[in-house]
Order: sequence, then C-alpha cells, then structure tokens
Amino acid sequence: MLIDTYGRIATDLRVSLTDRCNLRCTYCMPEEGLQWLPKPELLTDDEIVRMVSIAVTELGVTEVRFTGGEPLLRPGLVGIVERCAALEPRPRLSLTTNGIGLARTAEALRAAGLDRVNVSLDTLNPEVFRTLTRRDRHHDVIAGLTAAHDAGLTPVKVNTVLLRGVNDGEAADLLDWALRHAYELRFIEQMPLDAQHGWQRENMVTAAEIIERLAARFALTPEPSAVRGSAPAERWLVDGGPARVGVIASVTRPFCRACDRTRLTADGQVRDCLFAREETDLRAVLRSGAPDREIADCWRTAMRGKKPGSGLDDPSFLQPQRPMSAIGG
Repeated sequence: MLIDTYGRIATDLRVSLTDRCNLRCTYCMPEEGLQWLPKPELLTDDEIVRMVSIAVTELGVTEVRFTGGEPLLRPGLVGIVERCAALEPRPRLSLTTNGIGLARTAEALRAAGLDRVNVSLDTLNPEVFRTLTRRDRHHDVIAGLTAAHDAGLTPVKVNTVLLRGVNDGEAADLLDWALRHAYELRFIEQMPLDAQHGWQRENMVTAAEIIERLAARFALTPEPSAVRGSAPAERWLVDGGPARVGVIASVTRPFCRACDRTRLTADGQVRDCLFAREETDLRAVLRSGAPDREIADCWRTAMRGKKPGSGLDDPSFLQPQRPMSAIGG
C-alpha cells in the first residue's frame, strides 16, 4: 500500500496526461500561455499504462483520474483508458476536463471503459466565459456536458470556481441549472496554484460565502460526515434531496487528515500533495530499466515523506513552483 507516516493510505491516483490546455483561464495561466513540457520529457502511452498498472496491482490504488492541462488534447487518450480498464483488479476511471472536444469523444471514452467525468464550467454567461478563459468556447463546453450525460458518463460533475466581482453572483443560478440538467455541481475555492502567483487570500470567495448565497434560494441539509469519507467536497442535500451540491474548501477548511491521493505528473514525477514543493522522479527509475517492484518501492518511499497538511494555514506558505496546469487536479 501507499501509506504515509500519519497512517493515511493513498488509493486515489491522479494522472496528468499533458500540461497543455486550449483555454487561458485568468486564475490559472497568463494570456500568452506557458512554456510546455518538451515531448521527450512526457511519459509515453505505454509508460503511463505501466505506471497505472503498478499503482493498481502493486500499491492498492482503486481509483484513477486522468487530468491535464486538458487531457482531451492527449492523442492516445482513448487507448490509455481502454488499456487501464482492462487491468485486474479494474480501477474506477474518471476524467477531469474543460469539456471542449468532449462532444466528439464522449461515446468513444465510454466504450473504452471510462466511468464518469468532471467538467469545469465557471459561468452560464458566454461573455463572462470569454472574459474568464480568453476563448469563445462556452457553447462547446455545454455541448460536451450534454454528450457526456447522453453517453452515460454519470454522474456528470461540474466544477466551478467563483471569482469575486466576476462570476460570484451566479452561484444560485448555476445550482438551479445543474439541478435541471441532473449534473452534480461542486464549487471549489480558488487555490494558490496560478502560474502568475497572483492569488490573494482576501480576494477568494470562501466556502462559507458560497453556502450563504446558495441558502438564500435553496434549503440545504448537510450530508453526514460519515458519508463524505475521504471525498474532498463537503456536500449538502438540496431541498431535501436526492440532489446534492458540494463545496471543496481546500483553503478555509482543508481535508488533509482524510487525504487518500497520490499524483503523477505528465513527465513522470510523483507528488504526495497538490501543494507539495518536492517531487520524486519515477520517470528516471522507469527509463533506467527498473522492474515494477523497484518502481513500486520508490513510490512507497515518496509517499512516506508526505506532510500532515498542505500548509495553507501557515503564514510562511509558499506556492508550488508548478502551476495547476502542470500538476494535474
């Protein structure tokens, strides 16, 4: 197992397939984009499948989430999903995407073995979307959500980041829209993972504010903590249920004690925390010709160094050098 010195066991693997993205969200990267990782540094399709296989068969991982950048930009995505779905024991497979391109790939991904998707959408207003992402692709995201639902990639979860003075007035409208389309909405506090390092705590829309705005229109009943388990989202039943809404309060109410995640970047670095400033190079071990057991041992060693928390509540906190697009969600 991947167990740290605080007794937490990592059973959820986040695999970044690329650091590239076709949006330029203001809270993530500058308008001109970033310097992408050179192709030779990226794990190949075979290497990704091998790493996932080691995690599943040697280390007890039961859930695999493919992320980016934007994972739909990875040419071999469908094949990677299909090969990972054939592993024994079979992990649960999901994908976090901005939804652009999902309309044309949802059916193929479902047929390959993908179980569900998380789609990022911060606004119902195409003009606000253009301001936030610097791209005119709102209609593509909506089409992607519809295609995912129709393909059976359910529950379709929608991830939303609220920015003060930009889209924070849409919270209740977004929830009403999600309920009508049978999507599960999850608000995420803006995190200090932008490439520009421009995040400021006082500008962040907090979980408490989000709940207050939702409660002005909907009756919210907290889901018991026992039901939440290691899930990052605190969830509420909406108007008595069964529909739910979640809030991921990574900054104001960290969930580090129950963290069950390990992360693999597109260039083969293991990260034991989203906010870690250290990484372990498994790509070098893999490409040296090491057997699976040796790679698994290196992964175990990396996870034993995991800290008790993210450090976000420490005045001395420093952002990771990598932005979110290069880490994977």
